[in-house]
Amino acid sequence: MTTSPSDTATPTPDPLADYAAQVAEAVGGEVVPAKATVKVKVPTDRWVEALTIARDELGLVFFSWLSAVDWSNQVEVGDPPEEEVEERIELLCTVADISDGRRVTFSTDLDHDQPVVDSLIDVYPGADWHERETWEMFGVDFVGHPNLVHLYLPERFIGNPLRKSFPLLSREVKPWPGKVDVEGMPEEEEQESPTTENPGR
Repeated sequence: MTTSPSDTATPTPDPLADYAAQVAEAVGGEVVPAKATVKVKVPTDRWVEALTIARDELGLVFFSWLSAVDWSNQVEVGDPPEEEVEERIELLCTVADISDGRRVTFSTDLDHDQPVVDSLIDVYPGADWHERETWEMFGVDFVGHPNLVHLYLPERFIGNPLRKSFPLLSREVKPWPGKVDVEGMPEEEEQESPTTENPGR
């Protein structure tokens, strides 16, 4: 019995998957499946250590962005999730190298009610503005950040607008997605209205 070429073919190596595994092993995390992006989840107490390794040992010296996702079952505006989720604040940070264009998104899960994590500002100074925004919008406390002050909102503003539990007053008046009032163009209105002759002419 002869074997077909397909029986003896070896799997095609996946460089992205290999690289993801290398990053996860180096920082002590685990690879999270994602499309076209390497995503590695690390414990909260290793957040700064993991990003330091990424910068110093993996060459991911370019800070791209940092933000968060509010995973909550309590939704003030809009529909609740179809399936119950594990409530948490997921902190995300993407860094990259400046030669091969490799990008890795690191994530960690924070307590939903009291999200606290060490600041990355000493590792990536570019995290300054992003941590301030995430503190302001999601309520994440970045320990060690020297200047957690509002970027967009008044200093006395109460609440975190990107939390799903935050009430959007505009949506209480006009529910999501809201009806859009579209006015016709002047020439359309002229065509629709009947024409009358001026009796004085």
